[in-house]
This record gives sequence, C-alpha cells and structure tokens, in this order.
Amino acid sequence: MSFGGASNALGHGIGVVLVSPKGDHYPLTARLNFFCTNNIAEYEACIMGLRAAIERKIKILEVRGDSALVIFQIRGDWEVRDSKLVKYRDLVAELIKEFYEVTFNYFSREENQLADALATLASMFKANRETEIMPIQMSIYETPAHCFSIEEESDGRPWFHDILEYIKNQKYPEQANENDKRTLRRIAIGFVLNGVILYKIGKDQVLLRCVDAVDARKILEEVHEGICGTHASGFTMARQIMRLGYFWLTIETDCIGYARK
Repeated sequence: MSFGGASNALGHGIGVVLVSPKGDHYPLTARLNFFCTNNIAEYEACIMGLRAAIERKIKILEVRGDSALVIFQIRGDWEVRDSKLVKYRDLVAELIKEFYEVTFNYFSREENQLADALATLASMFKANRETEIMPIQMSIYETPAHCFSIEEESDGRPWFHDILEYIKNQKYPEQANENDKRTLRRIAIGFVLNGVILYKIGKDQVLLRCVDAVDARKILEEVHEGICGTHASGFTMARQIMRLGYFWLTIETDCIGYARK
C-alpha cells in the first residue's frame, strides 16, 4: 500500500493505492473538507489505506509513503511532538493490530507519483457532498493513435476501386453526377496503372502501390514488428512517412506503399 496527502490553496486531498501480489492496482482518493496541515493529510491518507486493507481482510501488508515524519513516527523512530498528531499516531497503532504482519517503509516522492496524483486530484476537485466517480482505468498504448487506423471498405471494394475503374475502363461509378465525374478525373491524374496494379504518383515521382485494408494492415504490422530488415525502426519510419501523407515500406530495392484515401 502506498499513500500520499496534498494540501494547497484549493483544498486538501488524500490518495491511496493498494497493490495486490499479482500487480493489480486499486486506487482510493478522498477530499478533506476541514483545515489540516500537510502532516495531518498524510496521516489521514495512511489511515484510509489501513482501513481499506482491513475491509478487504488483508492480513499481511507493506505500507510505503513519502512522508518521513509519518513513517518514522509510526515505526517509533521519531517522537510525536505535535499534539495534533498524537491521536493520529494512537489510531494507527490500534489499526495495525488487525494485521498479522505490517511494515512501514519510507520511499521518495518520485516513487509515489500515483498516490500523490490522486491526492492532488482530490484537493483540486471541489464538492460540497460525497461525489462518486467511476474507477479510473489506465490503458497502455504501444503505438500512436494514427497507426493501424485503417478503414474497412463497407462495400467490400478497395478504396481506390473507382479510380481503378476509370483509368482502366473509363467507367464512372453508378449514380455519379457531373461534379463527381469531374472530381474523379482530376484525382485520377495522380495515379498510374501498371498491368493490374495501381500506383499513386508521389511528390518525388516515386510510385506508391495502392493496397486494400487487408494488405495495408499486413504492411503496418511488418513495419512495427521490425521484420522487414529496414535500416530504421518501425516507429521512426511511421513518424517520417506520416509527415509525407503516405505509408511506405522499403524492402531491399523495392518501394511499396499505399496512398491515403
């Protein structure tokens, strides 16, 4: 269990994080609507965490906090000289009797960022009554949001189907009006057909192969997995190619890519 307290111009808040042996995190936070010092806020946070652990029938607990005063006073290393903290120290002594084994360890503020963040959040969130907030769920994203953002074709045709049909057969889509036809002719100027393969003409005259959603996803997966033998990492390549507006992939001497829809 880690705990932290925060007192600032906006108010006072406390935060606790219970961590299971499997690594599951259970955050707790509360706002203190009464005047208190930083040390009192730290004691309040520690007590809230101990009570939460008791409610969950935890019997072996390691308590960690970045308040040296609270940790060392609870351990008995330091004397409690502030009269306002005596009752807090006595309450903690009663609560720890509920555990088979409990230890208190001091660690740096840098290692207690989550509990401190919860305490700061509670101190800044003004509420006149108890407010219920849904639990915070934190996901981990390994790649930027734009990666793997590939739209599936709703009609089962690739995004470049109309362009391909016009260049290959001079055929317009059904129900296309004159404005649609004019737009399609203008777009088609930037593409070239080589056999059955359609290419987008890049700004540097490099031909970028147009692929459907299935092939595009496969290419992206190979880029980010680094199995293509490229000289740059997948992330570096993706960052560079997104600035150009196209995805490209260098495999030996071939340049393969797909144009954005």
